[in-house]
Amino acid sequence: MKFNFQFSNLCGSVYTSGNLVFSKDGDSIYTPVGNRITQFDLKNSKAETFPFENAKNIKRFAVSPNNHLMISVDEDGRCLLVNLYRKCVLHHFNFKEKVYDIRFSPNGKYFAVTHGNKLQVWHTPGTTREFSTFSLVREFPSQYDDAMVVDWCDNSRFVMVGSRDTSVRIFSLYPLPGYRFVTLTGHRSRIVGCYFDHQSLNVYSVSKDGALMVWECSRRMQDIDHMMKSHKETANARDGEAPEQMETGINESDSDVQSGDDSDHNLDSDDENHQVILSDLQVPKSHGPKGEMVAKDEDVDDDSSGSASEEDDHLPVKRRSTNLLIWTKKDKHLFNPEWSHVTCTAYHKETHLMVVGFKTGVFSLYEMPDFNQIHSLSLSQKDISSVSINSTGEWLAFGCGSFGQLVVWEWRSETYVLRQQGHHYDMNTLAYSPDGVTIATGGDDGKVKLWNTSSSLCIVTFAEHTSGVTMVTFTSSGHVILSASLDGTVRAYDLNRYRCFRTLTSPRPVQFSCVAADEFGDIVCAGSKDTFEIFVWAMKTGRMTDLLAGHEGPVSAISFSSTKSQLASCSWDKTLRFWDVFSEKGGVETVQMTSEALTMAYSPGGTCVAVSTLDGKILLFDVQTATQIGCVEGRPHLQAGRHVDDKVTAQQLSSTVSFNSLCFTADGEYILAGGRSKFVCLYRCADQILVKRFQLSRNKSFSGMKKFLHGKNMSEAGPLDLISDDEEDDSHHLKLPGVTKGEFSSRRTMPEMRVRSLQFSPTGHSWAAACTEGMLVYSLNAALLFDPYDITTEVTPEAVETALAGGDHLTALVLSFKLGDVALTQRTLEAVPTNNVPLVIARLPNHYIERLIHFLAEALLTSAHFQFYLHWCKELMMEKGPWLKENALKMGVALRDLEKSVISVRKDIGKLTEENTNMLAFLTAF
Repeated sequence: MKFNFQFSNLCGSVYTSGNLVFSKDGDSIYTPVGNRITQFDLKNSKAETFPFENAKNIKRFAVSPNNHLMISVDEDGRCLLVNLYRKCVLHHFNFKEKVYDIRFSPNGKYFAVTHGNKLQVWHTPGTTREFSTFSLVREFPSQYDDAMVVDWCDNSRFVMVGSRDTSVRIFSLYPLPGYRFVTLTGHRSRIVGCYFDHQSLNVYSVSKDGALMVWECSRRMQDIDHMMKSHKETANARDGEAPEQMETGINESDSDVQSGDDSDHNLDSDDENHQVILSDLQVPKSHGPKGEMVAKDEDVDDDSSGSASEEDDHLPVKRRSTNLLIWTKKDKHLFNPEWSHVTCTAYHKETHLMVVGFKTGVFSLYEMPDFNQIHSLSLSQKDISSVSINSTGEWLAFGCGSFGQLVVWEWRSETYVLRQQGHHYDMNTLAYSPDGVTIATGGDDGKVKLWNTSSSLCIVTFAEHTSGVTMVTFTSSGHVILSASLDGTVRAYDLNRYRCFRTLTSPRPVQFSCVAADEFGDIVCAGSKDTFEIFVWAMKTGRMTDLLAGHEGPVSAISFSSTKSQLASCSWDKTLRFWDVFSEKGGVETVQMTSEALTMAYSPGGTCVAVSTLDGKILLFDVQTATQIGCVEGRPHLQAGRHVDDKVTAQQLSSTVSFNSLCFTADGEYILAGGRSKFVCLYRCADQILVKRFQLSRNKSFSGMKKFLHGKNMSEAGPLDLISDDEEDDSHHLKLPGVTKGEFSSRRTMPEMRVRSLQFSPTGHSWAAACTEGMLVYSLNAALLFDPYDITTEVTPEAVETALAGGDHLTALVLSFKLGDVALTQRTLEAVPTNNVPLVIARLPNHYIERLIHFLAEALLTSAHFQFYLHWCKELMMEKGPWLKENALKMGVALRDLEKSVISVRKDIGKLTEENTNMLAFLTAF
């Protein structure tokens, strides 16, 4: 068996927090999911999670205009520079403060970052030859409070920042004669969004209290470009300065701004218009942060205009005409008072559309600058966390962090392009379908969801349960899902009509902890947590047929054997019991254990049972003799980490961990185990040794990820990680001293990383884990796998080419299988004439049949010659059918892999033929 399983995808969670970003073409959207980034292909309906991880949950990220680079920043200000084509990390950097916003300039040469009360502009890596990957261009004067949002104008010359101090400041990236920076005031709450208009310096600013202000600039953007060009030509003619020096933004006159000093720019010019800058205005001034000169006018109301226009009222007529840029307030709009709390905004400059999200879950679409409302729709019961608009302005994306919801809406046709939502609370259980195409999950929110393994999207949601779902399982046919819940019901769902067709209940209210179905799907059993009994129903009638009593503690797990009608159950009463469900006497055999049983699993062959106990061991029992044949000590391999408020070391905590989920591999030789830890362990059953250990997450936002705690994170009030310092919500309620209880939804907690359920795919190529992050899928990377078989010095690619040239297709096929080269094998099979396929298969040695089946399963999904490969599958079943039936247990994994591929091809072709049939019927109707 191969063990090079690598992270493949993340399902069950589509959005947690942070911003949403569309790709350059507008067909894909990037969403933050914990400390990872997921890309949703909206046209092909697929989702892919990138393999890299940030240290903590991602707070903000940005994508370059050419869609080559991505910068993701976590909660502590640590960022990753990522190549989107290779999906690999290029550089690590630490801003050392919390980052509120990051955005690339339209020309792609710079990116602006707001962290703390600072605004910094950096060179985009790769655009200039720098020794350091991140090179600082300018650091602008600090704000009075945290800088929340940032935006660029279209020519990348001006950058604007909105602050928590209710003001908007506009800075020039390059030294501009006659201009310093302008402060726009008038809002009464923190700024949520500020935007430049398209090919203009007009400004829109939105505050949290629902006020939108329109600021009009006195000059056009084209006039500024022409003025800068004339100034550079004059400066070059006078000083012989290189034209490129002005573009760098780093020169002698600009050194004061980089150091944080706001002294006047000493720009000499023969032109009288270039001598007037805002710091020379004859008005009373007071010092702002770090020497910022703020003009004051006591006779002007707060909502009148920005500070630049206020200062202009005190100028003489001659000097007033020479002021370079003046912003005046053109209009002020207020949103609906019922939606007044604004949480997020987005503006599409080309179409002049502004989207505003509110705390009530409602969003509104407006046409600017006339403030005409186009649409208004309620998406969620909680606040909208983020909003984004694609490049064409047709699709709107919304993220709701409270519910983990992602919605992409087309506003012209008023239809949903994408609507996905993960489990609102923890995911408790998962199960693969027999063909490996679908994964069913159940969570504490009482929902059962189905996920497609190829697209990683949720295809259907069942919400009939009123309490948490504890276990889900498929019947052997794969057309029915069974779910057990704490609401006292077991429900059966039909996957053909997507409805609940059976609800199985007990005579008295109980809480079901596990469920299982027999090989034919006729009998359903469920174990209870409170009555310690096992209930048996008939699927066809829905009536309870038997009640199995005997356990003296909560039933932890039950499972049917795959080879005979035998039910096994384990309980907290330290026993493992084997029940004969179909016998009239109901025979039972009891096996005593040394500790409480947490979970159990049958091997695929039905000869062995693995039981996980509370003392961290995995016990292996022989089903025929009911004796213990092996024991695995798992606590040293779990290595529990310290929680932020733990008073004991991680070594002592390791003595309390155990496995709560077990799963055998498809061949039954290995067992996968996970529990209250970030690790998943793979053991070999024959030797009871650890083969490989997988670390599911490195997200330090979870509790228990660190082995050692640093003393600097402790304070007199407790751990700093548990003290909420988030000021996003300005309405903090004061609490009485000594009162620790309150609204639990508003407390600051750190979730614990743990594995709740594990399941191997029937094909054996992947396995999934339901954990705190969601459902993590690990699979084998066939493209990077080189697995030679029975290779000698005579087995070479040249020998394969020689055999093909001589027409010996059987020898060429055998040699390609020995080399294990996928591309060579594909070229060999496609060189075989169609009439010779039955002859080649008939003469192929039987020990190569499994490799041939695996290759055909992969080729059906990737190659365009699916009819040719379907012909190979047909002839393989005709020639090797008896041998495959005799070795069904050995070839089960390969045959299920082939079945999955054939079903996928059938669905694709069926959809295409149905569309063609409807089109032809439409065309022939006229």
